[in-house]
Amino acid sequence: MAAGVSVGALLVALMVVFGSPTPRAAAADGPIVEMRDDVFEPSVLRVSAGDRVTWVNHGRNPHTVVASDGAYASAVLQTGQSFSVTFVKEGRYGYFCSLHGTAHSGMVGTILVGAATPDEPATSATRSYPDTPPVRPAGGRVLRVPAQHPSIQAAVDAARPGDTILVAAGVYHEAVKVTTPHLTIRGEDRDRVILDGAFDSSRMNGIAVFGADGVVIENMTAHGYQLNGFYWRSVWGYRGSYLTAYNNGDYGIYAKDSGVGQFDHSYASGHPDSGFYIGQCDPCNAVITDVIAERNGLGYSGTNASGNLVIRDSVFRDNLAGIVPNTLDSSLLRPQHDALIVNNLVTSNGSWTVPANAIAYPLRGNGIVVVGGNRNIVAYNRVDDHPAIGIALTPIVDEQLWIGAGNQVRDNVVTRSGLVDLAMLAPAAGGNCFQGNGGTSLPVGVEFLYGCRSLLAGLGGGVAVRQPRADACR
Repeated sequence: MAAGVSVGALLVALMVVFGSPTPRAAAADGPIVEMRDDVFEPSVLRVSAGDRVTWVNHGRNPHTVVASDGAYASAVLQTGQSFSVTFVKEGRYGYFCSLHGTAHSGMVGTILVGAATPDEPATSATRSYPDTPPVRPAGGRVLRVPAQHPSIQAAVDAARPGDTILVAAGVYHEAVKVTTPHLTIRGEDRDRVILDGAFDSSRMNGIAVFGADGVVIENMTAHGYQLNGFYWRSVWGYRGSYLTAYNNGDYGIYAKDSGVGQFDHSYASGHPDSGFYIGQCDPCNAVITDVIAERNGLGYSGTNASGNLVIRDSVFRDNLAGIVPNTLDSSLLRPQHDALIVNNLVTSNGSWTVPANAIAYPLRGNGIVVVGGNRNIVAYNRVDDHPAIGIALTPIVDEQLWIGAGNQVRDNVVTRSGLVDLAMLAPAAGGNCFQGNGGTSLPVGVEFLYGCRSLLAGLGGGVAVRQPRADACR
């Protein structure tokens, strides 16, 4: 944070940073569906025969609108662009974004014309996953690239559940889409098996797994993709191990609307959103461990990622900000809750030179920030050398006001913060507490006032700042 910025201004900025950067749809000639990032809103829309439906991209990322039956397809729509279709006959019409899903999973929606019977696609709010990983089928084959198949996509298309795709050293200029479950895609050499998107507009994701349970990706590198390096969406069981993702257009290693997963021994750098992301899951039953995130907008971001989610034994350094679990109205399963952030090194986050989305800049210089989340535990971390705040608990004003409750910040070592080491912002609900951290704080004496055995901790409070509207950051 630039010298001379007031603490109050910083705290207000923290509270609004995650609001949508674009306005909601205005009135138009006919019904509107908003395209947010990875979601259609509303996902199910009822119209009358003859209505003209318009999709408007109000997200940061590009999206498409593709009919499940192939009747229509938009071009790639950038922020602010739109696409319209007139629905003449009564019926149920499914559609999806081809960049973030398939006809049956991921970013999907439905138009109901007339009295058509609803058949809503499963979402995070209605889908449940077992708490244990899926069982991999026995007897899988090994498919070799390029010895047997000329490309990774060709091998994926030929694979059956339980197969392993073994990729030899080389540079692969392709964007791979996986819809077959229980595959392992493994590089022979992490540094020499390289998926290179070359920022070609037709290559959105390095490897994208849509609705395919139990897919493992190991031992390779992805860079230069318009969106994400490695991406899982709407799956039960996933793992990304020994992966490198750098200089992609959105996220590095990313899972959404998925359960029972793990990212381990991986590296992410140069992403304007976050290096690692797990979002919209409850319970997530997921772990991020032994990873390094550096020089991203955020090292870790997790919107509405809740329940048995562990971020541990990892390094988050030289990002705009370090670890940021958060609540947003634009995703399902709000508010965020019950993540464990433990035994990480979070250091020197505050670079001005990293690629970052504009709305993230007010978070610059902060180590660990819990934004509108509940019952999270932040413990045994080393948090050093941040220009702003080491560890902060903050509410957020999005479409609603989300106030954190029941969070514990304890037994961390927090040093050399430019403003304060620890902060709890008002309004804060009851149960937030600080213990065994030491260091400077707002409010002053936070470990005395809001210690984990203090009566005040049960009452809530924090440092009062003016409540902004969500429109302030849209």
